[in-house]
Parts: sequence; structure tokens; C-alpha cells
Amino acid sequence: MEKENQQKLQSTSNVHLTKPIRCIVKLGGSAITCKNELETINEENLKTVSRQLRQTMMVSDSSCGKVLGMDWSKRPGFTETSCVVDDFCDQPALDFSHFMVVHGAGSFGHFQASKSGVHKGGLSRLLVKAGFVATRISVTSLNLEIVRALARGTNLVTKMPLFGQIASADVSMVAKAIDSGFVPVMHGDAVFDAAQACTILSGDVIIRHLAEQFKPEFVVFLTDVLGVYDRPPTEPNAVLLREIEVREDGSWSVVKPTLENMNKRVEITVAAHDTTGGMETKISEAAAIAKLGIDVYIVKAATSHSLRALSGELKDNIPEDWLGTVIRFLR
Repeated sequence: MEKENQQKLQSTSNVHLTKPIRCIVKLGGSAITCKNELETINEENLKTVSRQLRQTMMVSDSSCGKVLGMDWSKRPGFTETSCVVDDFCDQPALDFSHFMVVHGAGSFGHFQASKSGVHKGGLSRLLVKAGFVATRISVTSLNLEIVRALARGTNLVTKMPLFGQIASADVSMVAKAIDSGFVPVMHGDAVFDAAQACTILSGDVIIRHLAEQFKPEFVVFLTDVLGVYDRPPTEPNAVLLREIEVREDGSWSVVKPTLENMNKRVEITVAAHDTTGGMETKISEAAAIAKLGIDVYIVKAATSHSLRALSGELKDNIPEDWLGTVIRFLR
């Protein structure tokens, strides 16, 4: 299904930006939600990720160290909104590096999609129709909370409905949002599909498509583990793969560390409820991005290692004390 999605994601617009994109960030669903608790956000991780994004996006301290909250909606337990208009008076324009954010669903959406079979298509069936609605309700509710968190800690984010009909992925409005000074926030979702009526579009597939169109300096996948391992990281003796090299034909091999059996296939598991392909899709899409000459970093969210990756510190050299996986094109 993901291969079909990749083939269908063809842009209908030419992208023209006044400033280049510095980074596209994927907030892994497992990193920002509690994956074993249905529709539960990992509040602490999301708060830390929001702070790290703000820190790495800011070109200069133009707001004098004060975070100007953009979420003016009424929050539970409060009688008034958080809007203080005077805080914005006489403030200089915020100077941000251009970032884009795509997030996964984690404990949101996957349950509804897998139970109803939305990823297999068949909107003529009532169960699939109901699952389509339920999946979208779940993932868009998560998207709202993520946008709110980023708006409180990052500023100038905007929710972007990106792909309705999967066969016509027009990114012109995303480009418009970026040139207007916003950070677009997108997510995987249940979408219409020309071949099978509906399917699940993974955030990892969206990342690859955006990288093709916008050519960022680098891409960062924030996950709930340190990076890519040679087997499920919960297994004894699992080895963190520090560097993966991608060849012209799309095949890839491990450069660091040197594994005992270099011909042994890296073992990848996918949770039964994950309709997007899990780590297998992540590596495949990261390899496709690396083929474009764009470095990809897979790293644990809300850590010092993720902060270093987001800051661009790793572009020229990967320090020995950095823990994560870098995927690069063999030049």
C-alpha cells in the first residue's frame, strides 16, 4: 500500500520560496503519545519537543526572551482566553528559520483504522465508512492538541490540511504558508484514493514527498527510541545502527558499526494495529530522501541528541557522543 501511495503522490504545482527550507521534522506518533494507552498524549515529551523546536527555529532572540502564545482559545479550567494583545504591540517581526512539521498518530487513529480496515479500501462497506470517520476524528483531535502545544511554545504554527485526494498532492498552499512566515503542521490521515476509494496516508510518506518538493537542508525523525536497531530494541544485544549508507539503486547498508554478519537482514517488527508500516516504512522513506542528497537523522525525541539534530549541528560531522541514526547518500 505504501508503494502505491508513493507512486500516486505527484505534485500539481511548482514550488517557489523566498527562503530555503532548513528542516522538515517528523514527530513520531510513538514519541508524542503513550502508545499503549488509547488516545493519550505524552504531555512531557510534547512540551519538551515544542521547546526544542522553538530554540532551534529562532534565528535571533527578537522577542526578548518572552514566548508570545498564539493559542487564544479557552482552555479547560480557565474562565478567560490566554490572549494578551498588549504583548504583541511594538514587537519586532519574529525571525525564524524555515521549518516544516509532520506528525504521526501514535495511539490516535491506528486503532480505529485497523479495526475497520480503512487502509484496505472499500468505502461501499458501512464499517469502512464508519472507520474512515472515526479515524479522521481521532487523528485531527491529536493534530489540534499538537498545534496548540507548538503555538504556545514555538509561535506562528498553522494547521495545514495537505492531502485530500491522494492522487493530487498540491503543495502550493504549504509554500504560501511558509512564505507568509508560518510553520506548517501536517499529519498522516485517512484519505480518499482513486484506486481503492480510501486508504491511510502515512506521515512518513508525506515527509518524503515534501522533501522532494522543498529540498530541505536536512530531515529529522523524532521517535521513542534512540534510532534504528539491527533488531527490535527490546531484544537482548540489540545494536544501534549509527550510520546507514544509501546507494543509487535505493538499496542500503550499515556503515557504522561493523556488524558481525554484514549479510544478515536487519529485523523489523510492526505493531499489529499499525496501518502505516511502522519502522519499515520509516527506513524506506528515509532512504528515498537520502537519495536526494538530503541527510536524515532518526533520533529519540525530547533528548539532548534530538536538540543537536534539530539545530543542524550534525551536518558536517557526527560526534561520537551523539546517539541516533544518520542515513546518507553514497556520494
